[in-house]
Amino acid sequence: MQTLKSVLDGAAGEGLLSPEQAARLLPYMEARGVGLAVPAAGAALDIARPAEAEVIAPVEDTEAPRFIRGFHDVLITIGLCIAMAGVWGVGSLFGVLPAVIVLAEILVRRQRLALPAVALTLIFAHWIFMTSIVLLEDRLGPDAEPMLRFVLTMLPFTLLMGPFYLRYRIPLALSLWIVSLAGIALGLVFLGLSRVSGQGDFILAHPSASAAIFLAGALALFTVAMRYDLSDRFRVTRRSDVAFWLHLATAPALLYAMLALVFLRDFNDDALFSAEKGLPDALIVIAIVAVFMTIGLVIDRRAFVTSGLVSLGMATASMLRNTAAGPETYVFVTLLIVGLVVLTIGVGWPHFRRWAVTPLPLALKEKLPPLR
Repeated sequence: MQTLKSVLDGAAGEGLLSPEQAARLLPYMEARGVGLAVPAAGAALDIARPAEAEVIAPVEDTEAPRFIRGFHDVLITIGLCIAMAGVWGVGSLFGVLPAVIVLAEILVRRQRLALPAVALTLIFAHWIFMTSIVLLEDRLGPDAEPMLRFVLTMLPFTLLMGPFYLRYRIPLALSLWIVSLAGIALGLVFLGLSRVSGQGDFILAHPSASAAIFLAGALALFTVAMRYDLSDRFRVTRRSDVAFWLHLATAPALLYAMLALVFLRDFNDDALFSAEKGLPDALIVIAIVAVFMTIGLVIDRRAFVTSGLVSLGMATASMLRNTAAGPETYVFVTLLIVGLVVLTIGVGWPHFRRWAVTPLPLALKEKLPPLR
């Protein structure tokens, strides 16, 4: 079935629109819920708003970020990564930035390829990180405050990733910019607290307060992600992709901030998942992971499920270590249990989500992605 983009591209190819007009028209129409209605056999495709169409296509997976639009994207991305590896080896840091800009102009600005855009954004982010480390190595001594080093390392992301997004409109770039802002804000808070208290490392000196601050920062980032999510319920615009990337960062941040707050002493002593932990502690970890999985079901974001797999596996292993089973047994039993959980949730996602969403108030359900 044709997509709205393919129709607009076809109109541009026939001279009815310029490529620039088609590119601007696509997000405008998607933001207003315009889609392609399902045609009857032999009927022509027509454009209609989903809310106005009597019969439309069944609701597909709403968590489908537009990474790949064909194997052409995969082929271009493979060539892109190989070429950039060569550029990095030959030209070092000095050759990467011009290559990223030239390729972004061709592959993103002109051809609007999704997967190469993601790859270029990650390469650009890696270049910023490596350049920051090289520049700070010469200017900051080994005794520099850890939080000051962190803030100065993150600062170039906020200065460079924002203009990169404004130029190429890549959702991942905007997400990285937002995350970098959150990171700098947390870094400045801890840097200020360290200097006010006169303690070199505030986090180690005040673990409870630090865990609470981390949790507050993760909740703030989650709020931003949900604003993007709720503003595009049907997930047909760029805002949905921004929310997808933000949730990838937010979900593990929220989970481990919560675990750190609940098991603070065990985190400090690296004893959270030790063999000495009892069944109650392991069950608490599993309960926290289950809550986050339920949140993922409600908002239809699988990042909240995958982020808890490591904790689920470690908690399961810590319980099995107290049995008479040897390591070669409980390790594989843990993998089997976690794998079955993932398969069960993945296969039954629409049904589990229906069970999680149905009891919610109607006003809230109307803001969430539709059930399938």
